[in-house]
Amino acid sequence: MGSLVQKEAPQFSAKSVVGKEFKDIKLSDYRGKWVLLFFYPLDFTFVCPTEITAFSDAYPKFKGLNCEILGCSVDSHFSHLAWINTPRNAGGLGELNYPLLSDLNKQIARDYGVLIEGSGIALRGTFIINPEGVIQCQVVHDLGIGRNVDETLRVLEALQTVAKTGEVCPANWNSGDKRIVPHPTKAKEYFSSVNPTK
Repeated sequence: MGSLVQKEAPQFSAKSVVGKEFKDIKLSDYRGKWVLLFFYPLDFTFVCPTEITAFSDAYPKFKGLNCEILGCSVDSHFSHLAWINTPRNAGGLGELNYPLLSDLNKQIARDYGVLIEGSGIALRGTFIINPEGVIQCQVVHDLGIGRNVDETLRVLEALQTVAKTGEVCPANWNSGDKRIVPHPTKAKEYFSSVNPTK
């Protein structure tokens, strides 16, 4: 499957764990908000809890940017709950600030192009979806490497800045940095400011 960027996010409805309760969640429930949807391979593994808890700890920052987080794996909602009920110091998740979705039939992972069909688990896929339901960012990598939460936040802020201002963000852009006006003449203001004449 090719890139989903600039395409409407595939819709889904899934059994989920919210807090310590079971709830049915639909992507359409989040219309009007930014959504960070991330896939991880399996519950009770090794890299996954480090990512899931890091996203939970950073949840207030995402919430401040009008962004909700949804984690998803091919495990059941019962497995998710058992992992949440396991303390962090024992490799568990403890309390989470966002839902974990159950993709037991693997359809969500398949629709987002991250399912490894042979082994039946998902790659580490990260998708940022805008308030209109369109995917703005897609990052997929192999199983042994955890994501960088700060980088995900940086990209979210850049996407929101472009959407709000129409200006574009150069390499290594961080919130508050100069942006580029995407115009042949006006763009020179940025380039002359960062590359002064010697």
